[in-house]
Amino acid sequence: MKIVFATGNRGKLREAQEILGGAYELVTPADMGLTEDIPETGATIRANSVQKAEYIKDHLHTDCFADDTGLEVDILGGRPGVHTARYGGPAKDFDANMDRLLADMAIAEKEASVARSYGLNMIHANRKARFRTVVTLIVNGQMQLFDGTLEGTIAYGKKGKGGFGYDPVFIPDEIPTADGSLVPNTERLTLAELSEEDKNAISHRGKALRAMAAYLNEK
Repeated sequence: MKIVFATGNRGKLREAQEILGGAYELVTPADMGLTEDIPETGATIRANSVQKAEYIKDHLHTDCFADDTGLEVDILGGRPGVHTARYGGPAKDFDANMDRLLADMAIAEKEASVARSYGLNMIHANRKARFRTVVTLIVNGQMQLFDGTLEGTIAYGKKGKGGFGYDPVFIPDEIPTADGSLVPNTERLTLAELSEEDKNAISHRGKALRAMAAYLNEK
């Protein structure tokens, strides 16, 4: 079954293809001749996910799915959120995004520390964060939405060479073992330090895509 995945990110395409398996042939809009930027003007990640899928459906008239992901950092009040992909600027540069995130968190931690020294009740600098993904699938004109969440913390610096996006600064709370069970991430490995298989087993996008695959396999 051929499905258009509304992305230009080859890392995401590879990740999705591995999760969905050989029963599905994933192609990008560019593979189908659609090279313009897909609008992402929604106020939430759910709205952006739906908007991108509907754009592909309207322009290519084919089965498709789209995802949108937000990174929510507690000490930043949930930012970058819907602005995750462009947090460091419109170019969607991974390093620029991470650099701004780490800089903003350092400022927020200092402000919180100063406020607490004056007896003000401010959030503690625990660096807690989570990824949220919404996948929108349109098959035969019918829309279905699937969600996935990954809890973790933000590292103080980039670690690891794998993955993409914010993977080098995101430390998941749990990691998979050889038998597939989850254990606390005592080594504080980032997503970029995990194998692609282990990352897919726990990732927010992986959870949403596996739910989508289960739905497709039941049809």
